[in-house]
Amino acid sequence: MSSDAGVSVYSDNNMSEEKDKPLREDIRMLGRMLGDTLREQEGEATFELVETIRQTAVRFRREQDPKARQELDMILNRLSNKATIAVVRAFSYFSLLSNIAEDLHHNRRRRAHLRQGSSPQPGSVTLALERVLASGIDNASLDNFFAQAMISPVLTAHPTEVQRRSILDCQLTIQRLLQERDRIQLTPNELRHNEEALRAAIQILWQTRMLRSVRLTVHDEIENGLIYYTYTFLSQVPYIYAKIEDLLERHKGKEAPHVASFLRIGSWIGGDRDGNPFVTHQVMLHAAERQATLVFDFYMDEVSKIGRTMSLAERLIHVSEELEQLAAASPDIPASRIDEPYRRAFLGIYARLAATSRQRGLAAMPREPVNPTEPYADSAEFIHDLDVVIDSLKQHRSDWLARGALRNLRRAVDVFGFHLASLDMRQHSKVHEQVVAELFARGTRRDNYLELSASERMKWLLAEISSLRLLHSPYLTYSEPTQSELRILQMAAEIQRRFGHAALPNYIISMTTGVINILEVALLLKEAGLLRAGEKPQLGLNIIPLFETIEDLRSCSTVMDELFSLPYYRKLLDSRGNVQEVMLGYSDSNKDGGFLTSNWEIYKAEIELTKIFAKHQVELRLFHGRGGTVGRGGGPSYQGIMAQPPSSVNGQIRLTEQGEVVASKYTDPEIGRRNLETLVAATIEATLLSHDAIQENAAHYYHVMETLSSSAFAVYRNLVYETPGFKQFFQESTPIREIAGLHIGSRPSSRKPSDRIEDLRAIPWVFSWSLNRTMLPGWYGFGSAVEAFVQQAQGEETGLQLLQEMYQKWPFLQTLLSNMDMVLAKTDMGIASRYAELVTDATLRNQIFGRIQAEWERSVKWLFAITGHTALLQENPTLARSIRIRTPYIDPLNHLQIELLRRYRAGDDVEQVHRSIHLTINGVAAGLRNSG
Repeated sequence: MSSDAGVSVYSDNNMSEEKDKPLREDIRMLGRMLGDTLREQEGEATFELVETIRQTAVRFRREQDPKARQELDMILNRLSNKATIAVVRAFSYFSLLSNIAEDLHHNRRRRAHLRQGSSPQPGSVTLALERVLASGIDNASLDNFFAQAMISPVLTAHPTEVQRRSILDCQLTIQRLLQERDRIQLTPNELRHNEEALRAAIQILWQTRMLRSVRLTVHDEIENGLIYYTYTFLSQVPYIYAKIEDLLERHKGKEAPHVASFLRIGSWIGGDRDGNPFVTHQVMLHAAERQATLVFDFYMDEVSKIGRTMSLAERLIHVSEELEQLAAASPDIPASRIDEPYRRAFLGIYARLAATSRQRGLAAMPREPVNPTEPYADSAEFIHDLDVVIDSLKQHRSDWLARGALRNLRRAVDVFGFHLASLDMRQHSKVHEQVVAELFARGTRRDNYLELSASERMKWLLAEISSLRLLHSPYLTYSEPTQSELRILQMAAEIQRRFGHAALPNYIISMTTGVINILEVALLLKEAGLLRAGEKPQLGLNIIPLFETIEDLRSCSTVMDELFSLPYYRKLLDSRGNVQEVMLGYSDSNKDGGFLTSNWEIYKAEIELTKIFAKHQVELRLFHGRGGTVGRGGGPSYQGIMAQPPSSVNGQIRLTEQGEVVASKYTDPEIGRRNLETLVAATIEATLLSHDAIQENAAHYYHVMETLSSSAFAVYRNLVYETPGFKQFFQESTPIREIAGLHIGSRPSSRKPSDRIEDLRAIPWVFSWSLNRTMLPGWYGFGSAVEAFVQQAQGEETGLQLLQEMYQKWPFLQTLLSNMDMVLAKTDMGIASRYAELVTDATLRNQIFGRIQAEWERSVKWLFAITGHTALLQENPTLARSIRIRTPYIDPLNHLQIELLRRYRAGDDVEQVHRSIHLTINGVAAGLRNSG
């Protein structure tokens, strides 16, 4: 991290292209500044130590030099606890600075393409709409698409979200200063001030605590989630709508279809209580109030700014009668504004927003004093006032004023309302069962609900759901778990009353196994007034089953078929617009059955669900429970959506955004906009363009995938659940036990107080394998499955030739292998072998790690055979470059973590060792970017 820091990263010719020169320069400059800060704060000796470790780790990685391994061990074993902390922080921060430079370069290259007038890129809204328009689609179909579509990324809080807000603030400052150098021609004096500001930001970074001193609370997670609205969503979502409208206007003129608000943001933060005892009814209300407060703050700020610009004088324009009335209704009319109707109108709008905020008991504070006035009944009234302004401006040919900030504000209100984001509720099906059982027992029944047969339960549930009477009584005392669930539901009804139905529209049932799970939730909703019984029942929330295990994915279509065959449920569904949402769990299905089987079972489930929904004439909305990593359903969103089965998207899709992926996707507004555009573009194309690439080959290809999946499932299950001692290997060769002590999430790592792999949450499961660089959930079982298939294939058409054909034609397999390619590239068996050395039983270690390494080699071999590639990430040079940049600075953190785990487990339980382990977990996660 001297003046030449980072040079060794580029010693090959992979980054010799001129277009990447600015990235090299940025990383060198940031590395030099970090090195200077290290010298100033920790001394020359610490700086030299860090450089020596870096250079030795690079030798070990590139040359697999056993001498470098010995030297590295010697250095790390001799480190004092104090020196260890300094070294860990140095490598962690260099990874962070490299990430900032990479993101800036991504934006730089994209802007360069746009300036040069290059063709629109795949995944852009521009290309998607051009393809759709070129297909000859009529205006009515486009109009119907926008009216019916629903695209919603849903933010979740999870324990791989390791970055503190203070660190993120420093990151944003550095990012802004780098952008300034890149986009503005600075004078020498300005350049000097910019460099001083960069050095100051890096000094702040170095002297800021990386770890949280206390465990993150749900309130903290709520605040962390809200920052992405300020950074990206509130500004960039309207920008995307404006881009779509402008493009359609250019192609269609005045006949351009109306673009309804179909892209909306959702959230689980504060509403997801599955396994999180800290999400209470007060916490859920706090989440709703904080969301509403933020959006009111935004609206009042925007109204104030726009109003100040509207200095149009009455003698120079002729406003509409409605605008005159709006201006006259303002309670605040300064003498200086008496002839400026638009300013007066905006003063009135501002006053009504402030009154609305006060009426709802929010903490949103007016920027300027306002006189009392009537609050808005809902956001539609606010939109009406903005429309009055827009229509009046157009009437006197001030169309440019009606666009820009005013159009964006109008769209923001339509999208975010007075609630900001739709908050989802989620709870485990077993909790619902226990609550219903207690209500059943405390009623007039003498038998035990849990002992009833499935048909008896269903009969009783349907009778109670359709009955007007309530089961619970204010005169009876219930257990704390039951009281807690009832309070949550009562608060849900209160949130809807205060902030509108859009504030809390969904109830998700984790681990849904049958129709009874759905009916139990319907009954509990009725108890809170969120379901009104009667001949024409009204359901106040979407009840969304979440199918997570392999077995449940296989049976989900049968469950939905049975559910839709219930006449009373169909009445409930009619009250929700005949739309049924189904959530598919990627994380738990992967932990249950492995990467290949999980992906295939989800694909099959979508096909079968599409058939069942068509049979019952119900509209399907799929909710994809994707995580950050490939092992949890992650990967590029555009390819993922385009690889869905035909007719399964149909304009309706929700998907979770989890872990530190949220920060990497949505901290920077340009990158955030690009990620949102990708979701929109893919949904447009998947819905409006035919993409059935395999057609008559489908049955054959599906049979092959079933064969591969069956083999991969057996291999994965045999290792993880059937191999004696595997749990010990996992616990000792990964930092899973130490993760529990890091203050990086509000919920326990297991659903139950147990160390069984079955009870472990999928998030820490994947996170642990990422930290030790094995990445097992993202590939294990693939190599054995393909090898067995190829060996068993007979006839002229060999198994390998068939798989190659399938890869060329089938987007599903292309995406599957592309994602696996990325995981295999991030896997490092050399480092993984060092973690395996932490396993105390040498025989167990050699047996299990030998199997893992052999499977990794098989998986790489057959990936290359199918794709025709000769290197990992051969078709993704940008990601390959990114990994090359980062790994020399992640590797030392892994080596240090291994040594620290060894010390800690040997009894060196001093605070500095514990802290250093946590710092390495933080640093490796930040460097890998999508580790969980």
